[in-house]
Amino acid sequence: MIRGRDKVNEPVKEWLNNFVSCEGGIITYDGDYKVHIFNASDTFTVHQSMNVEYLVIAGGGGGGGQYGGGGGGAGGYRTNGTDDHAVTPQDYTITVGAGGAGGSSTNGVNGSNSVFDTITSTGGGGGANGDVVGSNGGSGGGGGRSSTGRAGGTGVSGQGYAGSASAVFAGDRNWPCGGGGGASQIGDPCSSYKSGDGGDGLASSITGESIYRGGGGGGQADSPRSVSGGYGGNGGGGTGRSVYGSGESNTGGGGGGARGPAGRGGSGVVILRYRYK
Repeated sequence: MIRGRDKVNEPVKEWLNNFVSCEGGIITYDGDYKVHIFNASDTFTVHQSMNVEYLVIAGGGGGGGQYGGGGGGAGGYRTNGTDDHAVTPQDYTITVGAGGAGGSSTNGVNGSNSVFDTITSTGGGGGANGDVVGSNGGSGGGGGRSSTGRAGGTGVSGQGYAGSASAVFAGDRNWPCGGGGGASQIGDPCSSYKSGDGGDGLASSITGESIYRGGGGGGQADSPRSVSGGYGGNGGGGTGRSVYGSGESNTGGGGGGARGPAGRGGSGVVILRYRYK
């Protein structure tokens, strides 16, 4: 009698497990955990109070461009690293920030914010073009070409780092530009022969696989004569080398600076994870 009743209840238990979990985004599984990946804005529907782990990355900033420009800063990177963020039965609006456009004769455009519940990550700062500083953002954009050197933009504490400054070496008019800041470090400094690399991002295993996101964009020099462009930071940052690169989609990577139209910042991502059984 007891065994029969237990057998009848098994489908009910399975149905309840599905019901008390959540809906929205691309759903994958990692052992006892269910993962929702939002590559675009959507709704996260919760059926029962629970705790979730989150990774919220904003859109990366675009690189600066025309006569060389700073790399774009990575989008703000926020994570709790464990399932301790409480959610209740309701629909949560998920906002995934777009990457900022690269400049053609202007600074790169800042990336857009990404939002989940009370967690907002700030869009990455655009890389500078001309004799100006990089834009502030989740991570800051690299400084623009200058006869005296210009600072990189600042990052938001707990989300990212500053871009590096542009520089001038021994009267050289090549004027290397700064790299965009990344989620784990500032943009690399310029040298007499190379513009700054983008700062590296951070690795997260929230999906069950360790993936780097939040790399800054590499800077590009004013002249190709002797100064090469910087590499993008590990985590989707765009290169500022001879052919500029855009930030990788859904990493929040910054766009590479360029002599001409610069790289676009990569779009952000929101990932949520919780124990479902």
